[in-house]
This record gives sequence, C-alpha cells and structure tokens, in this order.
Amino acid sequence: MELRFISSPPAEVSEEEALDAYSRAVITVAERLSPSVANLRVARRVRGGRMLDGGGSAVVITPDGFMLTSAHVVARTEGRGRASFVDGRELDFQVVGSDPLSDLAVLRADGRDLAPAELGDAERLRVGQLVVAIGNPHGFTGSVTAGVVSALGRSLPTRSGANVRVVDNVIQTDAALNPGNSGGALADGGGRVVGINTAVAGVGLGLAVPINAATRRIIAALMTEGRFRRAYLGIAGGPRPLPPRLARELRRSAGVEIVQVVEGGPADRAGLRPEDLIVELGGTAIEGMVDLQRVVASELIGRPIHAKVVREGRERNIEIVPAELES
Repeated sequence: MELRFISSPPAEVSEEEALDAYSRAVITVAERLSPSVANLRVARRVRGGRMLDGGGSAVVITPDGFMLTSAHVVARTEGRGRASFVDGRELDFQVVGSDPLSDLAVLRADGRDLAPAELGDAERLRVGQLVVAIGNPHGFTGSVTAGVVSALGRSLPTRSGANVRVVDNVIQTDAALNPGNSGGALADGGGRVVGINTAVAGVGLGLAVPINAATRRIIAALMTEGRFRRAYLGIAGGPRPLPPRLARELRRSAGVEIVQVVEGGPADRAGLRPEDLIVELGGTAIEGMVDLQRVVASELIGRPIHAKVVREGRERNIEIVPAELES
C-alpha cells in the first residue's frame, strides 16, 4: 500500500510573532534612547603639546543641552567639542564641570529641544538583569549592544593628580563595549539610564559608573557649580582585622589601619598617627575604605567630627576637622 504524506503550507508568521521578548525589549530601549545619545568629537592634547582627534559618547539629561559623559573622554581637551545625534544635528558643546575621581563630567550643548534620557537607579539592579549599551564605538553613531548585569559592587580605581579614589558599586556587564562607548548609556529594560559606560576591562567585560543617590549629587554639583567638593582627612590606609576581643565588643570584624599621615593635614593636626585603627567616624562603623569614603562627604568640610580609633589596644576618641580635597 502506498502512503502519501500531504504537507500543509507553512502558516504565515507575523513580524510581531517572529520577535521574541528579548528582541522586543532591546528594540524598544534602542528606539527610545538612541535620540538621547550623542557622538562626541574632541581634540585631546598629548605629550609634546600635539593635539589629536578623539571621541566618545554622551547622554542628554535635559532638553536645553546638558549632557553627561565620562570625565576621561574630555580630559586634556580645550573644554569644547562637537556633538552629533542620530537625527543628523551637529552641535557645539562646552565642558561645564568634570570630576575625575568619579569619572563623570557634565557638558552643555548649544541646542534646544533635545531628547533627554530618563535616569534610573542602579541600586535596584540585579545580577542577570537585561541591560542595553548605546554609544559610538569607533565613531559608529548609535550602536546598540545588549547583555546582562554580570556582577554588582565592583570597584574602579580613579586618579586625579596625586589623589586616588575608588568608585564603588560599579556595574559589570557582558554587553560589548569598545573604544568610543565611554560616556554612553547603560540602560535597563525600561530604557532608564542606570550607568555611564566607563571602561573595557577585558573581552566580554565592561564597567559602568552607576547612577544612584551618590552620583546624582555629583551630577547636580557639576551642573550648578562646575565642580564637586570632597572632604579630606589626609591619610592613607587599608582594612585590617580587629583583635578578637575588640571584634566581640564592637560587633564588627575590621577597621581601617592608617599607614601614612599627610604632614600638616587634618589627621596630622588632630594627632592621628600611623598604625592607628579607625573603627568609627561620626557615629558610623568603619570596616573598610569604602565606608570611610562614604562618611567623608562635602558637608563635613570645616566641621569637627569624632573618630573612634584603637591605639595600642585601647580605644581613643579624637576630634578631626576635614578640609577640602584639592584636585
């Protein structure tokens, strides 16, 4: 007996059905955010005084031209450049303020009716969450890559002159980043900017400065004052485990050991010395340098604050008056 198989014609699949949820999310973010991301062209001064063309990305944050980018994108420039957008507009911009220690800078484009991005909150991110990077790698305007948050809570060392600081809670992502992405947007699935792309740490490994309460204060200060003020103690130190007895009494495992005191600085004037162990500052427990940086905010400049230190096994209370950090 002969068997015949009759195949039915393939059902037509709509374009909407052909796009899975992941694709639709990325497309939605790209369409929403691409008009807010600018391609920057700057002239950067290099050794010997020569000027070389450079570039990067920036994110529009107000309709009247304020943009956010990475500080290193506009470092060693003459404070101005040219920004181009996906709608074909090209606008001159100037640097309003830059903070190398957070790797953030605010620019002002000479234009109106720009499309501002919505800033989100990186504190709500979770490992594995979808993120979309939009920038201008190698000058290719409006390039989109997607991936996930691969880790949270990373640290990024930054430097300004002799000052070294750690940007904490940096976002790590596997969304592809390349030269030119710096200063561009890292957005969540809702199109909210949760980070400013700052570095390529390796193949499949990118880092972004988070948008959170701390960086919003920096952005606001750069927009209004052109700089961000930081309090300064004048010490170098690192984490050190507490002796068992003190760990039990203080109910914490570590403090910050002072390894160097800057001569004439606030800590020196207060009588702090190397090998002192800071365990509390202004009523806040100190277990590492990140804790110390969070406490030493601009509001403390010129105001006395009490430090609890352990010296030769005994607790001491010392009053210190932070000064302003000169970058």
